[in-house]
Amino acid sequence: MSAELKDAGIVVTGGGAGIGAAMARRFHAEGARVVVADLNGDAAAAVAEEIGGTAIAGDAAGVEGVEQLLARSREVLGGIDIFCANAGIAPLGGADSSEDVWARAWDVNVMAHVRAANALLPEWLERGRGRFVATVSAAGILTSLGSAPYSVTKHGALAFAEWLSATYRHRGIDVHAVCPQGVRTNMLANTGKGGQLLMGASAIEPEQVVDALLEAIGEKRFLVLPHPEVADYYAARATQTDRWLGGMNKLQRKVEALGE
Repeated sequence: MSAELKDAGIVVTGGGAGIGAAMARRFHAEGARVVVADLNGDAAAAVAEEIGGTAIAGDAAGVEGVEQLLARSREVLGGIDIFCANAGIAPLGGADSSEDVWARAWDVNVMAHVRAANALLPEWLERGRGRFVATVSAAGILTSLGSAPYSVTKHGALAFAEWLSATYRHRGIDVHAVCPQGVRTNMLANTGKGGQLLMGASAIEPEQVVDALLEAIGEKRFLVLPHPEVADYYAARATQTDRWLGGMNKLQRKVEALGE
């Protein structure tokens, strides 16, 4: 793995905590040069100082924010070899979520990926290599009870990553979609009793997600499943859809019984 990552220029969005911070630390340990990007500048600075990387504070989702992040990262790294579109938000709510909530979820969870890839592809295609890592979540291949905006936009993130891989893999572009279930981060903590019921028992550490990602990078494998059982759920969703939906609805009723 060191051969893949040694001296690589890597950008990690949402790198100030959780999975992003674990990515930044591991990439540094493997010999990479890392830019830690986060809306929380203090968090980004703390991780960057720890690993000898560079912190960039700001919004990595909007058009201007992505342009500024990539321009600054190129100044620091010389070139971007790996881009980890890890930043994400998981607002609770259903179809009644406000237009602003839906728009922000699309911006952060989907369009940030599209905008970064659009800006990176010319450089990567010219040199014949590049690696795009999308932190999707199992919500992107299954669903996420309690958050329609999160579930829908994570499906969009997976769809874009699939398209990117299908379109450019023969031209040296490697794509990985990271799809864990519960991970012990602030995002999981903020899901309340419902999230703990659905994901708490099987929750893993962020470092375990990165272990699975590095295995996938070594194998040039698109789908990264830190919870291997998700593969079975994914197959059931595709081949026994009504039975799977019935099972999810049963879980929904358990969540409702908690009063959430």
